[in-house]
Amino acid sequence: MQLAMIGLGRMGGNMVKRLAQGGHELIVYDANPDALKAHAGVNAAKDLADVPRQLTPRRVVWIMVPAGDAVDKTIDQLMPHLATGDIVIDGGNSNFRDTLRRAEALAAQGVELLDVGTSGGVWGLTLGYCLMVGATPATFEYCEPIFRTLAAPDGYARVGPTGSGHYVKMVHNGIEYGMLQAYAEGYEILHASTDFRLELGQIAKLWNHGSVVRSWLNELAERAFAGDDKLSEVRGYVEDSGEGRWTIEEAMRLNVPAPVITLSLLARLRSRQEESFGARVIAALRREFGGHAVKTK
Repeated sequence: MQLAMIGLGRMGGNMVKRLAQGGHELIVYDANPDALKAHAGVNAAKDLADVPRQLTPRRVVWIMVPAGDAVDKTIDQLMPHLATGDIVIDGGNSNFRDTLRRAEALAAQGVELLDVGTSGGVWGLTLGYCLMVGATPATFEYCEPIFRTLAAPDGYARVGPTGSGHYVKMVHNGIEYGMLQAYAEGYEILHASTDFRLELGQIAKLWNHGSVVRSWLNELAERAFAGDDKLSEVRGYVEDSGEGRWTIEEAMRLNVPAPVITLSLLARLRSRQEESFGARVIAALRREFGGHAVKTK
């Protein structure tokens, strides 16, 4: 099947390789010329306007750019060159409300927007991706050969209409926040033990064989600890890409308690502080009301 891929970063670049291996005809574009050089065997567009020109109707354009303004700007530049019946796929981590807004605007011009929540990270190239698709049944069926090639076995599904793919992916990432935090806290307790000198790599490997906490994330923990049990070269600074925040906002809107996901996001915020001013306030107040000793710089 013929399609275009815009955005050749860690995810988009690997998806192009997997699609090419599956026999699809690809047109690729990235604003970074170096990214295009890594895909020398694939037809490259000279700019965004050239992408639709190289496609034959019914055009399918997959966008893999950062959520937010980059998606809007990419769509705005594509739209004058698209026609009724064409399909735009947003495979990034867009906010589902932005997806609904964009879908309505594109539909007014006869273009359909599909949202595909994409999970699998850098391992998707070899293991396949998990694709959470928001689309009409007919358009999902039209694009299904693409999803079948990209996905792991049983790793793609239409989860609902437009917007639902990004909604499901948002909650997926919120769950991921909580799982990562649980593993982090558990391994930190093991690392901090004063009674035993424990090898975290050994424990992670052990847990991956029959334990109730075995998972792909713990397999990755085993890999990480195998290189350095203390993770001495890794700084404890954790970013968030937005989905955790959006999940918490949605939980509040729906009056659904989500304390684990909420606290996992707050832990990430704490990781970015060299020193917590709030902790200094608490220490100072404990000194004031109870005469407790404080550590000084």
